[in-house]
Amino acid sequence: MSQETILFIGTGNMGHPIAANLLRAGYSLTLADLDPEKFADLLSLGASAAGDLREEAARADLVFLSLPGPAEVEALLFGQGLLAAMKTGAGLIDTTTSSVELARRISKDTEPRGIAYLEAPVTNAIDGARAGKLGIFAAGSKVAYDKYLPLFRVIGEKIFHVGQHGNGATVKLITNLLWFVHAAAIGEGLMLGAKAGVPLDIVAAAIQSSAGASWVADHDIPSIFAGHYDPSFSLDLCCKDLRLAHEIAEEQGVELKMGKLARELFETARQTYGGDAAELHVARLIEEQAGLLLRPPHGEKI
Repeated sequence: MSQETILFIGTGNMGHPIAANLLRAGYSLTLADLDPEKFADLLSLGASAAGDLREEAARADLVFLSLPGPAEVEALLFGQGLLAAMKTGAGLIDTTTSSVELARRISKDTEPRGIAYLEAPVTNAIDGARAGKLGIFAAGSKVAYDKYLPLFRVIGEKIFHVGQHGNGATVKLITNLLWFVHAAAIGEGLMLGAKAGVPLDIVAAAIQSSAGASWVADHDIPSIFAGHYDPSFSLDLCCKDLRLAHEIAEEQGVELKMGKLARELFETARQTYGGDAAELHVARLIEEQAGLLLRPPHGEKI
């Protein structure tokens, strides 16, 4: 437990359970979100609600961000001036899935001012956040990493120091690229089994017990079968992450052939169902094209 005062900004799908775990571990949190109702229940755990964000940032020993993407981080830190308000010697941890370019820009501002900045995107979805078993890809100085490792151990299980700023976004976006490629393909595999007349509970169990097994198979197949398509992660966020992955690929001169196809499929799903629709509406596209639902009762025609 640390006696540091933490300004925690962003209590959405990921931020809320992260903040809850820190509070239960005894950390002192001041919470902020565009919708204060999102953290109302956390006040009973000892959190306080933030007032003026610049004033709160100036007082805080650590500013912790959990935001939708780089646009929101940039607007907050630079547009609203929170970074300029932070005191020398404070810490900044950003768990947002952001861009390499923005991480480098923040680093250029924080390093000469003695602010310990860790770019630390997280993985393993809401389930991992609730259980305190996130994967964390922390980029920044080893001194800053060692300082905040006890905090990371409260919210995470597999914690990696990945080197210089920008590497956090790179590693996280690689993992999401593979997630979305697999998510786009897993609906095809299920539909192939459904069309062949194999019971889909058997198909799912076979996938999860074979060379086709993965976190995606374990996490996403139940969401398809439940018919909610995983509302914890939106198509807007999928498309944002795929765009950022392609920006890295362009900078490095790498062609993402599978990634390009996945991006096209997710963009089609977003155009069809809207950006707020759940991630696995990419599988819903397959259902509609085949005229067959994958959720129980399996084989029901659309």
